[in-house]
Amino acid sequence: MRQLKQLQEVISVSVVHPLMLENGWTFARDFPRADGDPLYRLEYLYQVYQKADPQATTRVTVPVLWDKQQETIVSNESADIVRMLNTAFTGNNAVTPDYYPQALRPQIDALNAWIYPQINNGVYQAGFATTQQAYDSAAEAVFDGLDKAEEILSQQRYLTGEQLTEADIRLWTTLIRFDDVYVTHFKCHRRRISDYPNLYGYLRDIYQQPGIADTVDLRHICHHYYRSHSRLNPAGIVPGPLPHDWLAQHHRAAG
Repeated sequence: MRQLKQLQEVISVSVVHPLMLENGWTFARDFPRADGDPLYRLEYLYQVYQKADPQATTRVTVPVLWDKQQETIVSNESADIVRMLNTAFTGNNAVTPDYYPQALRPQIDALNAWIYPQINNGVYQAGFATTQQAYDSAAEAVFDGLDKAEEILSQQRYLTGEQLTEADIRLWTTLIRFDDVYVTHFKCHRRRISDYPNLYGYLRDIYQQPGIADTVDLRHICHHYYRSHSRLNPAGIVPGPLPHDWLAQHHRAAG
């Protein structure tokens, strides 16, 4: 959303190290594009949480939206941050689109209501399942959701029609990781996104939006998942990334 709303000069970004181990996320800089903590030179992300609240006991997660003036956490919930970055910088003088427009809000909310549990969170439910029944149920939900999205996208460019919205952004963040990580690491291997004609074209369509490709680092993504989850991958072997042609024509533009 930061790229889509052209907020690069307003909101800075610090990238944590891809490995999340016993002390959680770190600001170590020994990995490409992991650029440390430029504000406080802290070593771990949990120290940022403690700076905001010394008594903090909440789970330490990313992303974190940090208020530099108040020196506190605004939000650590990705869905809320997406909404905030859109609505806080949308008005009569806005030069970028509104990705949660009033007229489409009921439709966007309805999409989010099944995309999150079935797809965004569904891959994690499958990957970390500890019983066959739990895995089967989660994997079934994931692919039911992908099939539903594929059907919608066979009729229109984006989930709500011809306008890119918040719902698309939320779905896309899972799609971009799917073939490299979720197929193998989380055992969601029934089909790849590249096996879905409409979803794969849609993935490329959004990837080719101005600035979006700059937010994707598959090496960082793969190292995070395959090296952080020792229960799922004890040897820490990192496959891929796969060769992708995400700049190929997507043939989804209107007209």
